[in-house]
Amino acid sequence: MTIVTSPLAGRTIGLAAVPDPVFSGAMVGPGTAIDPVREASEAVAPIDGVVVSLHPHAFVVVDGEGHGVLTHLGIDTVQLNGEGFELLVNKGDTVQRGQSVVRWDPAAVEAAGKSPICPIVALEATAESLSDVSVDGEVKAGDALFSWR
Repeated sequence: MTIVTSPLAGRTIGLAAVPDPVFSGAMVGPGTAIDPVREASEAVAPIDGVVVSLHPHAFVVVDGEGHGVLTHLGIDTVQLNGEGFELLVNKGDTVQRGQSVVRWDPAAVEAAGKSPICPIVALEATAESLSDVSVDGEVKAGDALFSWR
């Protein structure tokens, strides 16, 4: 079983409340989302593993069991072309849960007209394979978001 932890501080919300139909419809996969605290911070790895995809606004870490977790920093933030995001690791790096991956500022994302809401998605999973999914509560980086079996 993989425990997925929060890459950010904020408030969890259900994926259905994410202002993007791809995420709200769980087309990418099941999970939860975080409405982040509006201050500059570092998004951290939600699991131990290898960074297999890395963009300024999103990253995927895959653990030894093959579980891939997508952390998407804001909605439509790809349109910011990396502005306001700083990569702290490289694609292919092995990371530990809680290790900083991207530095960003949710308030700046919001000021640029984008939603700072962050989907945290279990890729290639089914809703039934997740348990204890956090959908309404305050979290700190490192707090458990869901279990994946």
